[in-house]
Amino acid sequence: MGYGMRATGASMSGRRLDGSVGGRGRVHRPALRRGRTCRRSGPISLGALVADEVDGIGVARLRDAALEAATLGSEVVGDAIDKPVEVETKMNATDLVTKTDKNTEDAILKYLRREFPDHMILGEEGGYVGNPDSDFLWCIDPLDGTTNFAHSFPSFATSVGLLYKGQVVAGSVVEFTGGPKCWGMRTYAAGRGLGATCNGDAIHVSDRSTVQESLLVTGFGYDHGEAWAMNMEFFKHFTDVSRGVRRLGSAAVDLCQVALGITESYHEFYLKPWDVCAGVLMVEESGGKVTTLQGDDYTVFSKSMIASNGKVHGEMLHHMKPKVETLSVASELRDLWFVPDGYEVCL
Repeated sequence: MGYGMRATGASMSGRRLDGSVGGRGRVHRPALRRGRTCRRSGPISLGALVADEVDGIGVARLRDAALEAATLGSEVVGDAIDKPVEVETKMNATDLVTKTDKNTEDAILKYLRREFPDHMILGEEGGYVGNPDSDFLWCIDPLDGTTNFAHSFPSFATSVGLLYKGQVVAGSVVEFTGGPKCWGMRTYAAGRGLGATCNGDAIHVSDRSTVQESLLVTGFGYDHGEAWAMNMEFFKHFTDVSRGVRRLGSAAVDLCQVALGITESYHEFYLKPWDVCAGVLMVEESGGKVTTLQGDDYTVFSKSMIASNGKVHGEMLHHMKPKVETLSVASELRDLWFVPDGYEVCL
């Protein structure tokens, strides 16, 4: 693996993610110790993407399936907007989950398991389900931005992305916009090599070329450790040297807005595969660039990310990369996480 990346299975707290999850049929949650890794030569030279197909399945079909799955999920979310919300907590008091998260994931799972019974699926709420030996892995975030949803704050989305050997090949995000009395949606879709769209129209990243003229976005996770504190310093720095820094609370939305050309860059530590799988493809297929904050090749199993229009990428990294390397967790940040045991990730 380039840059000394290692595949590991521990979360930030060191909590193992083994075990099964009840209530959703047969769920397979494998030990997340070490996936297999390989180097790829070129954008997606995986030996299976030929004539717009991945392992015999058309990329357009996979994109359309992701779009259908995200749309079905968004219908569940839409039906629950501005209604009383049943809120529970997960790892801490600010990490929320609602009945809508679970119902939305169930709707998406039902569709994907019917259409692709041999694929593996990773859902934020339910863990792994399906064929653990498959090279295809669907990553579902049924409601990215749950806290925003619970408060009717318009920055949340349904996200469905598909990996083949660790590389994103298709995805869709349905973003909820507006707010009470004026809700709307932006529906994004992308297939590897097919470009990205919003509401059916082709999209492209912005052409702004300096941080000084850019609007930036970041996020802060639930682990308030050393990396979190450094990102606070980044927030202060870039507020001074750019047109502003926003924190909206939904990685899927943040990535899609870079792809749409609304913002120029988005960065964050410790994102999960379901947070970013579809959004990363939107950025890349709209002409943008994605790496880790240490400048390494990015995979959805990486522990840091910067996504940009490509033109400001180097300037952003010039400030952040040397500082990230001073963290005591700098080496650990190059470890991969949430990789299913035995799953091949091609970098």
